[in-house]
Parts: sequence; C-alpha cells; structure tokens
Amino acid sequence: MPASASTLTSTAAFPAPLIRAESLRRILPEAFVVDCSHDLAAPEAGAQAFAQGHVPGAVHMHLDRELSGPVGPGTGRHPLPARDALAARLAALGLRRGQPVVAYDRNHSPYAARLWWLLRWLGHEAVAVLDGGWQAWLAAGGESESGAATARPRGDFTAAAQAAMPSIDVEALLEQVRGQAGRTPDLLVVDARSPERYAGEGETLDPVGGHIPGAVCRFFRDNLQPDGHFLPREQLHAQWSRLLAGRDPRQVVSQCGSGVTACHNLLALELAGLGGARLYPGSWSQWCSDPLRPVARGTTP
Repeated sequence: MPASASTLTSTAAFPAPLIRAESLRRILPEAFVVDCSHDLAAPEAGAQAFAQGHVPGAVHMHLDRELSGPVGPGTGRHPLPARDALAARLAALGLRRGQPVVAYDRNHSPYAARLWWLLRWLGHEAVAVLDGGWQAWLAAGGESESGAATARPRGDFTAAAQAAMPSIDVEALLEQVRGQAGRTPDLLVVDARSPERYAGEGETLDPVGGHIPGAVCRFFRDNLQPDGHFLPREQLHAQWSRLLAGRDPRQVVSQCGSGVTACHNLLALELAGLGGARLYPGSWSQWCSDPLRPVARGTTP
C-alpha cells in the first residue's frame, strides 16, 4: 500500500536527494513524479518519449519552456525561470505544498537534477532524483503508462520568499576571475562539460570553445556508475574531496554549458555530504557571448 500523505510530507521520512526505483514504487501515487526527459539536439524528443511511456501518474516538464526562462541577448541558452512563474506552473500541474517530488529523465539525470535544484531554490525540500532514471524504473519492474499526463487538481504550491539555493551571476564571477589572476583563487569553478568541450575542442553547442580561466573539469557523467546509478556516497566524497583540495564547498561554483549539467555536479556534492556550492546559471553559453570576457583553452586550468 502507498505510504500516507502525512508520512510522505515529512522531509525527514523522504529519502531526498536520491531515491531508488523500488522506493518510488512504494510511494505512488502520492508522490508528484516529473519526467524531465529532453534532448538538446531534438527539443521535442523528451515529450515524445513521455507520450510513449512514463511512470504512472507522472507529468512532463520541458527544459526550454518550463525549466528555463526566456532566452535573450547575453542570457545563455537556459536562463533560470522567474521563481513565481515556475511555482505557478508547478501548482497548475497539481503540486501541493510539502508534497514529495521525484524527478527523472532518460539521459544520465542532468535534466532531473535541474528540477531538483530549481525546487530546492524555490524552498521545496522534499525532492529527489530517481537513481538510474527511466531505465532503472523499467529494470525494477516498474509499470509504464502511455499517452498524455493524467490531469490533477490544481495544487497550492508557492515559492518561499527567499531563494534557498545559492547562485552567482556573471558580473560577480567575472570580478572574482579578474581578481584572482596571479594569485591563489578564492573560488573554485568546476566545469561539468566533457573534457573535450572544456579544452575547447569540438565545440558544437556554443559559438566559442574553451573554458573560464581557472576552472577545473569534472565531467558530470563521472558521478555515475556504468549502469547510470550514482556512485556510492563514500566514493563521491573521496573524489570530490580530492578536487576541492581542502576548500569549503561554499567556495565552489558549478557551471557547464547552460546551467543544466552543472546541477548534476551540485547534486553529487549534496550526495557526498559536501553541499553549499553555488550555481552559475548562465554558464559557458553566457560567458562566451561577450568577447571581452577572458577565455582559456587546453586541458589544464
């Protein structure tokens, strides 16, 4: 039998920020499940995959239209949505205050991690990413539902008054990067893109290749096991501790191409017990849009 609503709305009882498929099966239909599947090269592929099969009762949220704000000059490819607009959309889809949310996708969990970060940013604590995504759900014997999402009554979800997850804007980061030239940096910028894109080789998504000067590369897929599940907590802690080299996680800035896979690294840090790092939402796509901002290339920071 599904757990009761009173049990599930206790954040102490909910296994955030990661949940296994077997645990998700036990809390349906009470949990609010969001399929975040997306393909940067084919923007409608995620919605099409959702229609073909999804966790029963799930809704789909589109990266470009719902999990991002409007793109404008110098914003980057996936700017943050307005907090009130995102909260209103979640309420329209049926989300209630305190209701547990489980996010998943079909491509190593970066889009699910984006929703995890956004909900935490709105002040909603009871949110987890489905470990291993859609593939893990099917492998665990989870049922598949096709067609459009089942309509839910409008929820009463609202955003907290203040953003609950830290971020940094491009002006503040640029000031830090310029001020750190020639001395030990105060901030550690961690780039979640592939080593090739970090080095400036084979760039296909943005007009300029390279990375923010001083940034180090931690490819987001390195947080995962070969089957798509996250690495064990102890392994994540050891790997990230080596990368941080004694820094407080609050001195870390996570970025990627457009502020999406950067959330995967932030989730991994949270899983490792090293929470507190900041997101640079504009990421490389915003940074490289101004030729006056410095660019580094190669495999070392």
